[in-house]
Amino acid sequence: MIKRITALAAAVALATLGFVAPSQAATEKDCAKKAVWCVGLVTDIGKVDDKSFNQSAWEGAKKAAKQLNGVSKYVETQDPKDYATNIALFADKKYDIIVTVGFLMADATAEAAVKYPNVKFIGVDQFYGGDAQNYTGLGFPEDKAGFIVGYLGGYLTKSGKTAAIAGGPDSIPPVRKFIEGFREGVAYAAKERGRSFPAASTVYYTGANAFQDPAWGASTAAQYLTQGYDVIFSAGGKTGNGGLARVAQQKGAYCIGVDTDQWDTVPEARNCLVTSAMKLIPQGVIKLVKDAKADKFPGGYYLGKVGAAPYHDFSSKIKKSVQKKVAKVTKRVIKGTIPTNVAP
Repeated sequence: MIKRITALAAAVALATLGFVAPSQAATEKDCAKKAVWCVGLVTDIGKVDDKSFNQSAWEGAKKAAKQLNGVSKYVETQDPKDYATNIALFADKKYDIIVTVGFLMADATAEAAVKYPNVKFIGVDQFYGGDAQNYTGLGFPEDKAGFIVGYLGGYLTKSGKTAAIAGGPDSIPPVRKFIEGFREGVAYAAKERGRSFPAASTVYYTGANAFQDPAWGASTAAQYLTQGYDVIFSAGGKTGNGGLARVAQQKGAYCIGVDTDQWDTVPEARNCLVTSAMKLIPQGVIKLVKDAKADKFPGGYYLGKVGAAPYHDFSSKIKKSVQKKVAKVTKRVIKGTIPTNVAP
């Protein structure tokens, strides 16, 4: 059970914190004890309950701590300038491992790894090629997940018009890889079908509230729908969720989620949600936390796994022949025998 903590030092006013205590009732006061494993998580400026990326990372951290009879706590960052301060909230209290979420936190995490050599760091969506063995960047081949759902979209579209809405800028590699992978997957399906579909339309969020602007996601999806687009990949935290919810209002249109199985996290989109391009974030976080506890922490860069979510209610609506094609292509894309043609 998550409890909000309201009385903290002044520095903590920069963030919102949550706490989960294990059955042994250990607390962060016990973090200095070798027997108690403490896991802290720092979000980027997105919320921990974004029903997508941050939430998936938190679920992994929380489960790992529970399985190790430890303690887990999160910090929601309100402003990018507070990255270092929020990381220090855990490091100074002798947490064993700190999970930082998002590409934009890479520099702050790398600096913290040098400053706190006895603390392990997992940087979700961060590429790390440095020498600090206490820092592992957890990345994913997002282009493969995007390609798989794009391939499906290429078989579902009737109008031939497909689109990908990104809740963040294309300067963030994971965002760009998802979107470009989707476009390539649609093109692969169109070629396989012998159809001359236009390339999937793509649009990136460029405002000040990346990943937190559901109104923009909804209005962008609405524009596509009025133009006859019938398959829309809406990706990127609450911004993407807004797009999913809007597509759900359009009869005959399909929407595709991102990061986690959004059938569970965005139920209002179930009318259109045929699948989600998944990064297996919880599994990756759990593995690395356990590796750290077992003194097997890899350091450097660790590549997690991706896939596509189940079809749920759409399993009876999608042709079995199409489902078989998607399953076959998924295996080949994951293995690498079908290239996505997306730059790393």
